[in-house]
Amino acid sequence: MSKETLWIIIGFVGQGLFTMRFVVQWISSEKNKKSVIPLAFWYFSLAGGIVLFSYALYRKDPVFILGQSFGVFVYTRNLYFIYKEKKAAD
Repeated sequence: MSKETLWIIIGFVGQGLFTMRFVVQWISSEKNKKSVIPLAFWYFSLAGGIVLFSYALYRKDPVFILGQSFGVFVYTRNLYFIYKEKKAAD
């Protein structure tokens, strides 16, 4: 397998992880009959964002790099707030 093929696979894996965040959010909202953002949404966002950021670095795409780096920051920050709130409640 060539290096280029491997990076294309990595890009598709990242996109798949990123897409799963919408799937889990949609299923959770349908189940609850209201808009819900489950914890898995943030984990899929973070995992997909990190993989896509890596892919963007490989591609040397400044627009993609900037977009994914900001997203990774936001997803990490949301997980921090969730766990901070959970810890305070315990």
